[in-house]
Amino acid sequence: MCPSPIKQAQIIRQPLKFSTELQYESLDFETTYGIFSPKEIDQGTKQLLRYLEVEESFDCLDLGCGYGPIGIWMAKKAKKGQVTLLDKDFVAVDYANRNIAINGLNNAKAHLSNGFSCLKDQKFDLIVSNIPAKVGNEMLYLFLYDAFYHLKPGGKFVVVTVNGLRHFCKRSFNEIFGNYKKVKQGAAYTISATIKG
Repeated sequence: MCPSPIKQAQIIRQPLKFSTELQYESLDFETTYGIFSPKEIDQGTKQLLRYLEVEESFDCLDLGCGYGPIGIWMAKKAKKGQVTLLDKDFVAVDYANRNIAINGLNNAKAHLSNGFSCLKDQKFDLIVSNIPAKVGNEMLYLFLYDAFYHLKPGGKFVVVTVNGLRHFCKRSFNEIFGNYKKVKQGAAYTISATIKG
């Protein structure tokens, strides 16, 4: 006999839990349906973290953090720094903060924010984003202008995008920052980086 619709809904509503190793860091996550890639770390994030360099004292920002895998991984690396996680989805922010606590971190916090809107004058050594493919060029430009403003001199902005956005990244990074580096292009995703001079 099948469970009742109410029982089925209760089952689906239960948080999803999984453990994983991301670039030599063992991490535990609690997620839910409705957040991006709730059952496992997506391939774009995995590719990004293989090439991301985080120093112990860095202040970092994870833009569009979802339930927090990139920001939490950076917080593990930047033990003497602080990590800010931002997302416009209140459910994602709630789960990111849960996962920060689950992983025993006291140098990270997630905030509800449309892009960088909740920030004032904070400056970062490293800003990272797994940029959604369908956010639109206007929002992408806002991300770039705001990243430029919130980076310290010499700070780095690193993104992973679907390959279809790689030409946009090259053009706009050069336009706004004056430099561009293609870190790695895989079958589906490209990692792009730029430095604030």
